[in-house]
Amino acid sequence: MTITATELKTNLGKYLEMVNDEEIIITKNGKSIARLSKPESDRIDLLNSLVGVAKKAKNMSEDDDRLERILNR
Repeated sequence: MTITATELKTNLGKYLEMVNDEEIIITKNGKSIARLSKPESDRIDLLNSLVGVAKKAKNMSEDDDRLERILNR
């Protein structure tokens, strides 16, 4: 969802609740200036992007690999 900075200021509480369901892009003068998203979404996206990059053990599944990385942070 894309909203203006003015709209965000006017209805901040509403958008803080909505961010649990979707990312919100904030614009000013027609240009994107910020993104409002859940804090853990960036971490999860980053971890998912690393799948297959790290060398994994023969008997380790992809889910086990993700869990191990999460627990070791």
